Amino acid sequence: METPSSLQLRDPRALTAPEFQRLAQVLPEAQWFANLDSVQTRRAYQNDLRAFMAFVGIVKPEEFRTVTRGHVLAWRTDLEKQGLAGSSIRRKLAALSSLYDYLCDANAVTHSPVRGVKRPKVESYEGKTPALSDAQARQLLDAPPADTLKGKRDRAILSVLLYHALRREELTKLLVKDFSQARRGIPHMRVHGKGGKLRYVPAHPDTLRLVAEYLKEAGHAKEQDGPLFRPVHNPRAGHTAMALTPGGVYSEVVVCYMRQVGIAGENMGPHALRATAATSALENNADIVRVQEWLGHASISTTRVYDRRHSKPGDSPTFHVNY
Repeated sequence: METPSSLQLRDPRALTAPEFQRLAQVLPEAQWFANLDSVQTRRAYQNDLRAFMAFVGIVKPEEFRTVTRGHVLAWRTDLEKQGLAGSSIRRKLAALSSLYDYLCDANAVTHSPVRGVKRPKVESYEGKTPALSDAQARQLLDAPPADTLKGKRDRAILSVLLYHALRREELTKLLVKDFSQARRGIPHMRVHGKGGKLRYVPAHPDTLRLVAEYLKEAGHAKEQDGPLFRPVHNPRAGHTAMALTPGGVYSEVVVCYMRQVGIAGENMGPHALRATAATSALENNADIVRVQEWLGHASISTTRVYDRRHSKPGDSPTFHVNY
């Protein structure tokens, strides 16, 4: 039987002694931040924590351990005086709460000063992102030309968004092979979601057809490990094919065709297509728990903001008034 000392001789540790010591001294506050999976969450929480640090005068990370509930209450009052929306204040308090939950687990503090601090009430359980009508969704799907490479690509993109409720970042991460995943005889797409979470979504027949037409026209169907949706102009010889960016999905595809068919309004963009798909699924009797899994939501409360079954404009008493 090998002893720990003999194992060490055969496989010396990769870290040097100074590196090992330095990592052992990393503060829990820094560990919490490094442990956040999502780039978007990390960016938002970083901004929120910087705002709190500026308000209470924190300079060093370890000074978070001297914060009391009084400091948090004063910050909440200051945020309210700034006229921030309740949802923004709740997010900022959630960022602070996440940090202190980690510090409690690491025994760096005995309790969270955020616990017990009331958060603003939810203004509405309906999300602020609008959903398109069925007619608008159909207009958008038919808007790109069917006889050009860009048109074929954009029809496929809009179909993926409107039939599968993907986030635009998820769409840009799709590889060619992600559309050839058969599960129990049904074609699925493999979606790389937030926080590195993987989910498999059954592919709509119309989307499969449109993606196949796009790949045939684009010519990269055999590049299984390459990005599925790419800029129309091919890269120069010797350069790796690049994926279409989230910004490109927003400006070159979604907003471009929305303007073309006359769809306008606040918050109109790729997320409106995700809201449209979720709303349509729920209105057509999809189970909300299955919709939660389909969207890749960690909490069903996030899914409920898309549940507009009890707020259809056509059901309003306005249309029952008769003079």
